[in-house]
Amino acid sequence: MIFLNFHRAVFFAIAPTLFFCASLFAQSPFQFPTANQSLYERGSELNFFAPTAPDKPWTSGSFGCVRDNGTRMHEGLDIRHLQTDRRGEPTDPVMATADGTVVYFSMKPSLSNYGNYIVIRHVVEGLEIYSLYAHLSMVRPGLKIGEQVKGSEVIATMGRTSNGEVILKERAHVHFELNVLVNDNFSAWFTKNSPGERNDHGEWNGQNLNGLDPRQILLAEHNPATKFSLLNFIRSQTELCRVLVRATNFPYLKRYAALVLRNPVAEKQGIAGYEIALNYNGVAFALMPRAESEIKSRAKIQLLSVNETEENANPCRKLVVKRGGHWELGNEGLRDVDLLTY
Repeated sequence: MIFLNFHRAVFFAIAPTLFFCASLFAQSPFQFPTANQSLYERGSELNFFAPTAPDKPWTSGSFGCVRDNGTRMHEGLDIRHLQTDRRGEPTDPVMATADGTVVYFSMKPSLSNYGNYIVIRHVVEGLEIYSLYAHLSMVRPGLKIGEQVKGSEVIATMGRTSNGEVILKERAHVHFELNVLVNDNFSAWFTKNSPGERNDHGEWNGQNLNGLDPRQILLAEHNPATKFSLLNFIRSQTELCRVLVRATNFPYLKRYAALVLRNPVAEKQGIAGYEIALNYNGVAFALMPRAESEIKSRAKIQLLSVNETEENANPCRKLVVKRGGHWELGNEGLRDVDLLTY
């Protein structure tokens, strides 16, 4: 990975202090969204994950570049059903993964490949995390947007709904995500960048939710040898690339203020842009303010570095591409950064 010495010094001089502070709030906030906890049993992955087909590995139901031979991203976990009715339909209760607020649900399965789905907002260590539960047969009667729910409270029933994929009874599952919200202004951005296309879910369109790996989080919480911190988990994401943006006021900075690092130079001279570290799924996990004297280009968006090892290991999002021996932001990368800073 390529780093400028100054970038490296400032980025990592701050990190130990933030990591220490995060450890003070270490907790295990997230719980399984169903009664299926086979993830904790070694060798029982096929009892937990619902792979895409009987001849596919369990990993096809997990998070990451696991679909279409590694070329397509899957942003959640497909957690297998445990119980069915006489018709073979899943009846597992689906539960909130943590205390939070219901911010959205859709009972129009034809409008999304999520089918019927729910989104809940949680605040952990000052970070807003949005859990998503998809392919539901029904939402709990009386559930309302704005309602406060407790962790493990039943919010829905597992199902097989989707607007495209036919989910067989044997593969019935809940699709479970833990996300960061990219931008409050998604609807306006979408209208500008996708004229003529429908956005049936407003700010809760899946394009506006960047997933973290719930499997890693659940396993890290369960490890008795360490104290889990969500802030540390996010800040320790493997960097795919680093970009410099000439933008100074976008919603992500306030929503995820704990991910914004200090830079005395920018504090003294004024902020002219942000240097942003992205993981392979486009999650911005470290944002460094930069002064004009530290920026060498007038470009609105500039690619500073690429971790080739990480791109080779997780190429499905195609955020960066190599052309003529040089790395560039791909169309998806430009789109993601533009949405982030809109």
